[in-house]
Amino acid sequence: MSICNCRTVTSYHPTGILPESGRIGTWVGRVWVPSERASNGIAGPRVVTVRDGQVRTTVYPTMSTLINESGSIDLEDSPGDRVGQLDEIVENSFFSNRADHLVEETKVVLLAPNDILATKACGVTFVRSLLERVVEEKAQGDARKAGEIRGIILETLGEDLAKVVPGSPETKVLKNRLVEAGVWSQYLEVGIGKDAEVFTKHQPMASVTWGNQIGVLPSSHWNNPEPEVVLAVSNQGEIRGATLGNDVNLRDYEGRSALLLGEAKDQNGSCSIGPFIRLFDKTFEPSDITRMEVELQITGEDGYYTLGKNRMREISRSPSSLVAQTIGDHHQYPDGLMLFLGTMFAPTEDRDGKSEGFTHHVGDRVEIASEPLGRLVNWVNTTDAIPRWEYGVSDLIQFLVRSR
Repeated sequence: MSICNCRTVTSYHPTGILPESGRIGTWVGRVWVPSERASNGIAGPRVVTVRDGQVRTTVYPTMSTLINESGSIDLEDSPGDRVGQLDEIVENSFFSNRADHLVEETKVVLLAPNDILATKACGVTFVRSLLERVVEEKAQGDARKAGEIRGIILETLGEDLAKVVPGSPETKVLKNRLVEAGVWSQYLEVGIGKDAEVFTKHQPMASVTWGNQIGVLPSSHWNNPEPEVVLAVSNQGEIRGATLGNDVNLRDYEGRSALLLGEAKDQNGSCSIGPFIRLFDKTFEPSDITRMEVELQITGEDGYYTLGKNRMREISRSPSSLVAQTIGDHHQYPDGLMLFLGTMFAPTEDRDGKSEGFTHHVGDRVEIASEPLGRLVNWVNTTDAIPRWEYGVSDLIQFLVRSR
């Protein structure tokens, strides 16, 4: 990987971070407020809301407290201090997570909206993309064999793969036929079987957000972003809202062994969420999630550019069913959770050489956008070069005690 000279950072102008600058919808997030701007003179993270382009504090000490609030969450008349304009805070947040910013930063900057909520993720939730990846993997470049495998799939499930129901009788038949053809895999099991893949993506307080650097291991030579919708879920399993996320993934590590999933998924800066959570209200309903499209753009300092979209209507498991498999009688999350819903699109075209596929370069700008949720932008660096994660739950507790 080459060293980033930050050209893509200094030339970038942030637009569309929130639809109409937050004038429509109910938006909540977190910002770091320095002592000079804090009403009590104590620097630390605050839970905020956006109103008409202005960012104001709320009465909630943590995002977990807000998401777990019983009943409706009404922030329109909630008292709070003005901490700045949205545009100003966004500008402040370019690479704001440098190692010393919590001590020396004198500007309000964005933080990931999730604090002590658990961060979980679902994989292999789009049957169409999953099956096509299986075709590519098992056919190994043999077009005739690819056609045979694709034919088995379409003959069994039909042409409209978006209507496939995991765990249905049809998918059981397909499983048996693919086993007989020698093309079954563990990914197909969670893709079309009854049980979803759900894993821990990141520890509480470890996520990054808009303007921050995301990290990939220097030893990884095949990695990619995964643009996703992320649900904010209460400790009772109620979906309270949604935001955008990047489930940064090391494909070479996961490909070597499924037991390396932790290495592939949970590294310094490998989880980006935000910048704000849009709560459900009269302008945004749960049904809107499956109607939206999620766009991914990657711009590299080597001139590389790609653009793709996730069509959430093609998700194979409903958001509510994924939540039900994550939290309930068999597993509780008393602080609530953030749940990545999975991705249909990840770049696969060759970048560095024939048949080598896509992999990140240091300095890549990764933009994930959806009209209802805004835009999440990050820059790629190696995990040892980006700021260390040093502000954890114990620091948050100390701040809350001092702020009483």
